[in-house]
Amino acid sequence: MLFMSWFDDPIGPAMKPDNPEAVLLYSVAQSLFTGRARSYLIKQGIPYEERAPQPYLYQLGKKIGRGSMPTIVFPDGRIIRDGVAIVDFFEERSGHPAKPPGPCQHIVSLLFDALGAEGLSRPAMHYRFNFDEEQHDFILYHFTSQMNGDEELAKKVIAHVSTDVAPRWGVRPSTHAITEKLYEGFVEKFNAHLTQYPYLLGGKPCLGDFGLMCPLYGHLGRDPVPHRLLQMRGPWVHRWVERMNRPEPDTGEYINLPHSFLQDDEVPKTIIELLTHFALDFVPETIASHSGINRWLEENKPAIGTQCERYAGEAEFDVEGTAIHVCPQPFRFYLLERVQSAIQVLKGSDQADALALLDTCNMTAVLDLKLDRKIGRANNLEVWLD
Repeated sequence: MLFMSWFDDPIGPAMKPDNPEAVLLYSVAQSLFTGRARSYLIKQGIPYEERAPQPYLYQLGKKIGRGSMPTIVFPDGRIIRDGVAIVDFFEERSGHPAKPPGPCQHIVSLLFDALGAEGLSRPAMHYRFNFDEEQHDFILYHFTSQMNGDEELAKKVIAHVSTDVAPRWGVRPSTHAITEKLYEGFVEKFNAHLTQYPYLLGGKPCLGDFGLMCPLYGHLGRDPVPHRLLQMRGPWVHRWVERMNRPEPDTGEYINLPHSFLQDDEVPKTIIELLTHFALDFVPETIASHSGINRWLEENKPAIGTQCERYAGEAEFDVEGTAIHVCPQPFRFYLLERVQSAIQVLKGSDQADALALLDTCNMTAVLDLKLDRKIGRANNLEVWLD
């Protein structure tokens, strides 16, 4: 099931929106994964009203086993948890407006959707929690508001995430330098692309743009230190972040550019260079995570339908001489399976062109990395399949 109903097992009436046609988005501004869903709702003109998540997420967690941001509630009480599922629902209902028509562009879009949430998570966590002197008050304010004004609870949550969660994503003192180097390289290359095009693939956003909004809004586009970095070293990226949260195309800098995807399935050279840069750590991390999760699956043998938790096992990989230790996240492979399946259904020259493109970007390896167990969704949870 894609969604569930609030009224299946009532835990209290859902808060009603002021606009009876609007969906309620339960989240906060600083949420990493809400960036995708919020931007999609804005760009597609879907009425929504954002609400503070507490105590709703606690109640939802008791009800289905996981309360997380973003979650939306429809006026009739239906619920969809998770940004990917939210975008999937509205894409299916509206004819897939964020899907480029060309096969290579479609593959690139799906790959960036995965890279946004999974390929920039380390800098997102590093820049949030390792610059306390410069942005302490900003971070504390947002976490306190998230905790209903309980500053002491906010401090405990910040300490937990910075000392326990962030290291699971590979954020440790030994990795700070390589994390900053890779992120600054990303900013440089994405900035170069955006001097020519307002979005990844032309004059309108694709799924990949919305995926990139996960880290580039809530963390890297708002927290003071990374925000200043974008303003000073990636002004076109900074404008892209603004553009992605505006309902109109907001492409005034690009004279006479149509509000459509590039013609003839064009993938700009600047996108090839950006993907090649992503491959520096995304590919070795995915290879190591693939092995680590499969070992965990063999050791734990989760039952069919069991909730797929955020972490499974351990993995270590090397980037430019720096060893990075992570707790692998199966959701990476849930997203990559979309890329793999999309390539499998291509025929003839379309498939050959897509494979050649990924080979040029040094991304071919991710096509063969499939977990020993598939991941699906049931009752608003990611679950292990057979």
